[in-house]
Amino acid sequence: MKRLIILLLVSTGLFAQNKNNPTVSKPKLENITLGGGCYWCVEAVYENLRGVHSVVSGFAGGNTVNPSYEEVSTGQTGHAECVQITYDPTVTSLDEIFKVFFSVHDPTTLNRQGADEGTQYRSVIFYQNPQQKKAAEEIIAALKKAKVFDRPIVTTIEPLKKFYKAKNYHQDYFAKNPSQPYCQLVIKPKVEKFEKLFKSRLKH
Repeated sequence: MKRLIILLLVSTGLFAQNKNNPTVSKPKLENITLGGGCYWCVEAVYENLRGVHSVVSGFAGGNTVNPSYEEVSTGQTGHAECVQITYDPTVTSLDEIFKVFFSVHDPTTLNRQGADEGTQYRSVIFYQNPQQKKAAEEIIAALKKAKVFDRPIVTTIEPLKKFYKAKNYHQDYFAKNPSQPYCQLVIKPKVEKFEKLFKSRLKH
């Protein structure tokens, strides 16, 4: 754990937008899709990261068209619960987003996060272009080289074919249901861990 914290605290050249210069053009937003177990957990974390404009919970990686939550929960669709993160690359970076990802979920448990089990809960990075794929490969290689985890990383790197948004009641779930037992027992500790590790990068 100590090695992971040290790795995460190394500065990676984050950028600051010049808000006082009217000639600065509006930054082009980018997005990345990640699966790290229950999407309620992952969504709650990234909604607090500076530079993130939106986080949408949904499904990707399978063959079923427009799947329902109930269908994905069977583990038969091939889809993973995931979030699509839209961010401003002048404020945060893909590298930082990946560092958050590997600090708030366990990338060494195959098709499982805690009590949530099945291929729909796999650890996965869905890339949209060669640059995202390369960045994903590089951070996984760095984590392996540094021996951050005691067990092998099983995170898959898959091309994003189609992202399907989950129904509205799945969006902003933690913010809307903070007292719900699952939120208190599972999501809240992940959010608190993120806030501790990335204190200087939180939205104000």
